[in-house]
This record gives sequence, structure tokens and C-alpha cells, in this order.
Amino acid sequence: MKFIVIGITDHPQPFFPPEVLDVIRQGKVFSGGKRHYEIMAPFLPENAEWINITVPLDDVFDKYDLCFRYLSNHLNVSQSIVVFASGDPLFFGFANTIQRKMPEAELVVYPAFNSLQMLAHRLLMPYHDMRIVSLTGRPWPAFDKALIEKVRKIGILTDREHTPAAIAQRMLDYGYTDYQMSVGEHLGNPALEKVTTLTLEEATHHDFDYPNCVLLELTGDGPLRVPFGIPDAEFSLLDGREKMITKMPIRLLTLQALELPQRHVFWDIGFCTGSVSIEARLQFPHLDIEAFEIRPECEAIFHENARRFGAPGINIHMGDFLETDLSTLPRPDAVFIGGHGGKLKEIMAKILTVLADDGVIVFNSVTSPKVPTDSRQLWDEACAELSLRQESPLRIQLNDYNPIEILRCRR
Repeated sequence: MKFIVIGITDHPQPFFPPEVLDVIRQGKVFSGGKRHYEIMAPFLPENAEWINITVPLDDVFDKYDLCFRYLSNHLNVSQSIVVFASGDPLFFGFANTIQRKMPEAELVVYPAFNSLQMLAHRLLMPYHDMRIVSLTGRPWPAFDKALIEKVRKIGILTDREHTPAAIAQRMLDYGYTDYQMSVGEHLGNPALEKVTTLTLEEATHHDFDYPNCVLLELTGDGPLRVPFGIPDAEFSLLDGREKMITKMPIRLLTLQALELPQRHVFWDIGFCTGSVSIEARLQFPHLDIEAFEIRPECEAIFHENARRFGAPGINIHMGDFLETDLSTLPRPDAVFIGGHGGKLKEIMAKILTVLADDGVIVFNSVTSPKVPTDSRQLWDEACAELSLRQESPLRIQLNDYNPIEILRCRR
């Protein structure tokens, strides 16, 4: 099995070097999207067979497999399938899909410039330091991570949902206003190509033709956005109660106990103001964060704080954790229990049904003379009943607040 993948732009009369023209003339089976066929039809030999690339891709690869089998069994020839793809087929392109779906196949690639390269060329902008983010059929996390990290140049592949206007609005919602946006439309097509540079506010009111791509450039030097520890006074609080937030020093020690630099999925159970989730998002933007809270009034507080501190991409789940369906959520390898409502044992038991094998659970126990059965006793009992291995606690007291023990356990 052999695929020859040829990259093309949107130019209606593409130029090919002699080597590529020979490949096309000698080909019998070709493949690509509808737009690729419209461009390439004049170049195809007579009686050429065309396999449309449409979703679901499994059906397309079934056709490829049948085609190879027919050529081998009936014609006794080893024939290539010539595939046309946009830009560089190895740049978030179809050649990557072939390698994943048919790793045993031989692959030859003839690339063209990809759309972000062409946009940088039009802007006369060096792009060796550009962070590439694909939002084509993908969710926001990689883009959010680039924003939090204050990447100076971000190149974005869009789709019909993640439009330039939607991207600009997300940036404005979370306070990332110090970027300039350039949008390239129909790059490579001399009749339709257009490049526009504008502010984020202007972009939210602008409709761009598809296909398009986006290049964001940070304006000015500016300070680093992410503080190491957000001051407690800057958070919006539940009913203005200072005791309903994990204090900043405790918060940072808790994140340390969770071992978040090497974790992938973090669950925050009982998020209240969202301080732990938001701090984790800003310090460790690679994480997938799922936050849970039973009190409905905390939802608005969370959103307010997340936007205030520029922490997009935290998934929140409102309602009783014990009644929440966890089957569709990614398995956590780090869990913080910020609130339990007297049901610590039940919560920990439910966590264990989904916790990764090397996962860790962290809980902050407050020692108070006013509470006859403190949370440390509940923790010890739960760990014993669930056969969890406890580690040495860290005891700390801040100012006049009650002492706190940062507790950690594993399977």
C-alpha cells in the first residue's frame, strides 16, 4: 500500500513541479475533498477514479483498503493512491491521519505552504517563534493554554464554530485584550484572498469568509499575567464570608500536595469561590480541570472569578457530587475535596470508582474546638474503610485562623 499525498493551496490554477505532474499523469486512483476535486479535475487523466474524503473517515479508509485489494488481486499491480490535501499534509493534515489509520502504508509527501505560513508571509512577519493551535474540529484547551502562558505569537487554524469573532470574544471575556488579530481569508486564491488586521473588539463584529486562519500578536511587553498566588481579597466571596475561601498560602501548599505538574486531570470537589481551580488553571494550564459544587449561588461567583483572573477552560458541574453522573468525564489522577457536607466517606468511595491507579486525593482538615467530631476523624475512618494509604500530614496555622492539616492519600 502506498499513498502519495500532494499539498495544494486554494489557487484555482495551481503550479506543480515536473515530478508532481508525472505522479498525477500516471495515477489511476485519486482522493481528496470536494474543493480539492474542483481545483484538480482539469489535471486528472481520463478514466481517473476519485474517492471523496468525507466523514466518517472510517468509511473512506474502508474504500482505500478495498481499492488496494482490488488492484493487487485482480490487476496484479502495486498501485498508489494519490491524495490531495490542503497546504502541508503533515501540518495537522491528512498525511497524519493516514499514518494513524494505516501505519503499515508507504507514504510520500509533496507539501505546499500551509495557511498560517502564507498569512505570515503576507504580513512579512517572522514566524519561527509562533505557537500553532488547531481549533479545527477541536475544543478550546490548547488555545486557552497559549493565552494563559502569554505566548507572543499564536497561529490558529479555525473552523465554522471557532471563528475569528468567537476567538476574539473569548479573549475579551477573560481579559486577554493586549493582542492584535490578523485574519487571512481564502489564502492562495488570487481572486478571493484577503488579509485583515484589526482589534479584538472590531473582530467580534466582523464576518469572515471561510476558509480562514488567524494570527495573534501580543502588543507591548507588559508584565507577566499570572501571579504566584492570587491575593484572597481579590476574589469575589460567597456572601462576603472570608472563611469560605481556601487561603492563598494553604491553596499553594494544597496544589503542591496534589503533584499537579505531572498530573493530567484534576477534580476540585466543593469549589465554592473557585479559588483552588482557578489557581491550578493559571499555574498549570496543561490540566483538564473538572470542578463540582452543590450550592447554586456559587456558579455565578465562579464565573466572575474565572473571568476576573483570566482562567478559561475550567469545566464546572453543579449539583450534589454523589448524584452526579461521572461516566462521561475524564478519569482524574488528582482530586481535592474542598467541601463534603458530612459525607466525606461517601464522596471518597465514589472518587475511587474513577480515580486513576496512580491517583492522589488531598483534603484540608480544620481543627476546631467548636466541632465535636472533626473532619480529620472522618478522613481517618474513610481511609481505613477504603484501604487507602495515608501519607504524613502537613499542619499549618495562619494568623488567628484554626489550624489546618493538609492530608493526602493513595490507593
